[in-house]
Amino acid sequence: MHKMVDNVGPLYQKIKDHILQRIADGDWPAGSRVPSENELVKLFKVSRMTTNRALRELTDEGVLMRVAGVGTFVAEVKAHSHPLEIHNIADEIHGRGHDYSAKVLILEEVRAGAETASWMEINKGESVFHSRIVHFEQGRPIQLEDRFVNPEVAPGYMAQDFSRTTPYEYLMSMAPLLKAEHVVKAVMPDGATRQHLDMDENEPCLLVERRTWSGDRVVTIARLWHPGSRYELSGKFRP
Repeated sequence: MHKMVDNVGPLYQKIKDHILQRIADGDWPAGSRVPSENELVKLFKVSRMTTNRALRELTDEGVLMRVAGVGTFVAEVKAHSHPLEIHNIADEIHGRGHDYSAKVLILEEVRAGAETASWMEINKGESVFHSRIVHFEQGRPIQLEDRFVNPEVAPGYMAQDFSRTTPYEYLMSMAPLLKAEHVVKAVMPDGATRQHLDMDENEPCLLVERRTWSGDRVVTIARLWHPGSRYELSGKFRP
């Protein structure tokens, strides 16, 4: 029998902690039905109001989903980030209490084609660094990062071990970000992208195209592909 969390605090928080622990331990994976309010009342010997608050807050936090007349279930966790902010993806994942890992697919020096040169504001044929990296959350691919970098701004890029650090960390240490440009699209990925992100056949991608400057020079352009079912952009704004 699974041991209930015995912590000091409000009764509703004890119920929340118990549910979160069962999910973290893998006892209740996504889609699993969690005990009803009545079952939790008996289990914890608390009021229905207390159990209702615990389930309601976990639903508001996106941990659970409640289906009228059916029950309450563990929700599919979606990674998310602010649409107008740039953060280290490793920090975002660690901030959710999850494990981060990465797989480097490509790390090479190439000649800029016409489109890449135009976006990077350099001449066609100039040397640029190119990387392609898959970022994982809890062992599941959450982002395919395809990036071109200006060698003059980040000359040591090719020497980095991006399975241990991220391009964001290195680039921010070399060229502090002064300006950024974002374009967000919903697109259908090609077969290779779909395979790298472990996506279903008809699942769309959320694609973020990003260009950043340090001073008057473009430092990098990146295309960040995310599986639509496991990623969302969200944020709060002040008018």
